[in-house]
Amino acid sequence: MDFLISPAHAQGAAQGDAFGFFLPMIVIFVAFYFLLIRPQQKRQKAHTALVGALSTGDEVVTAGGILGKVTAVSEHYATLMIADNVEVKVQKSTVSAVVPKGTFDAA
Repeated sequence: MDFLISPAHAQGAAQGDAFGFFLPMIVIFVAFYFLLIRPQQKRQKAHTALVGALSTGDEVVTAGGILGKVTAVSEHYATLMIADNVEVKVQKSTVSAVVPKGTFDAA
């Protein structure tokens, strides 16, 4: 049973096992990496690819909930037509999703 519970040593209490001390911290870091850091990096990579692939004619939704059709794309900005004769220039990073064709006309 000594492998589950380490025996208490009164004389050597100040000298701890370094591996036993760092093992829980390593396990916690690995758990944080796979549960928090890695999924966030995947989402960021997918969003960067979405923003990079924006082109004229795409129908998009911004982070603020504005639905529009892309009429022009520059390096940092996209121009959205949100109604007849109404165009808005937004940062490309605020585009949250590309919706299927026809969504803008149906809305």
